[in-house]
Formats: sequence, C-alpha cells, structure tokens
Amino acid sequence: MQITELASHIHAATYRWLCLVRKFDEHPGVGAWGLKSTAHYLNWRCGIGLTAAREHVRVARALVDLPRISEAFSKGELSYSKVRAITRVATQLTEEYFLELAMHGTASHIERLVREYRQVRVEVGLEAVRPARVRRTFRLYWDEDGMLVLSG
Repeated sequence: MQITELASHIHAATYRWLCLVRKFDEHPGVGAWGLKSTAHYLNWRCGIGLTAAREHVRVARALVDLPRISEAFSKGELSYSKVRAITRVATQLTEEYFLELAMHGTASHIERLVREYRQVRVEVGLEAVRPARVRRTFRLYWDEDGMLVLSG
C-alpha cells in the first residue's frame, strides 16, 4: 500500500536527517552563528520548536550506541516515534529487547512500556545497582536564557 511504503521512506529519511544533525552537533561550528546549541540551530533554521529540537538532538546522539535500532530505523522499519521512545531507555545490553518490542508494538504501546520501565527502574532502585563510576556524568550547555549550565 502506498501509505505504508511512503511512511517507510519518511522514516528512513528522518534517520538520514538525524545523522546529519548528529554530525552538525559534533562539529564545533554551531557557535559560529552565535547560537547556543544545535537545538537552537534547528529551531532557527528548520522551524522546529526548541523542546522538539532538543529531543531530536538527544535521539541523534543516542543512535550512535544502538547499532541494531539505527539499522532498523535507517531501513524505515521503525518510526521516529518508536525510536524516540526506546532511546530513552535502551542500552547496548537491552537494545535487542527494546528493538523487538518496537518492531511489534504500536508507538503508543511502546511509549507506555518505556514509561513503565523507567518507573520500575526507580522503584526497584536499579540505578543504585550500577557502580557510582558508571553513573557519573558531566554536562555543560547554554540554556535558552543564555546561562551557562554545568551539571555533574
């Protein structure tokens, strides 16, 4: 059917676009235009709301570590909605599991499962099981008010 065929082309094109977003994000040139972040560039040049733009950048970054999900998305087998949801929780260890869910569930079904999975992780304390060294993060970015935010 033409509807599903065209949807697959759109999904594959979205994957290619996100690859370009990731490459742009990895390049230090975003500041050349006086912009604070890649999300601000997408907001300005692509007309994407800032919250959605940030989410696109997050997904683009997450796909680097999830090759099987990336492959399915690049072939148009997964929608952006499903990929956005599963990249919130999938790791290299759980990638296959979440890919299988995404291949067979609806986007709303996947969103619900991811939400519940995240809640269980908090309730069971799975975050505390990981060594503190693995949980360490450092992030430096400009927020929408122009303030430099440092978290670690």
